[in-house]
Amino acid sequence: QAQLVESGGGLVQAGGSLRLSCAGSGRTLSTYTIGWFRQAPGKEREFVAAISTSGGSTYYTDSVKGRFTISRDNARNTVSLQMNSLKPEDTAVYYCAAKISLSVYTKSSYAYWGQGTQVTVSS
Repeated sequence: QAQLVESGGGLVQAGGSLRLSCAGSGRTLSTYTIGWFRQAPGKEREFVAAISTSGGSTYYTDSVKGRFTISRDNARNTVSLQMNSLKPEDTAVYYCAAKISLSVYTKSSYAYWGQGTQVTVSS
């Protein structure tokens, strides 16, 4: 079983950047595809990005393509999400989780959720 902890959130102006980190303990993260999800107030938790165990495959939701980049460092047991050109609609709590089932894009495929980190983008 893995334990995941997110960090790096904060308040930023529109057009700015943040880098989120997902640190693993317990079972090594390198054995899991890791996904980032976000949840805005009053909305469902939605898929943002994911990266395969080797880092060779990455997946993004359309709204963040070209702005967000997911990466991983298996030696350090971390996964990062670089977020550039942030928009107010990116405001949400961001979570990382480990994929334990088939679909990369579906939250029910993930487990070992972290506690989340707040990202707020002001206009």
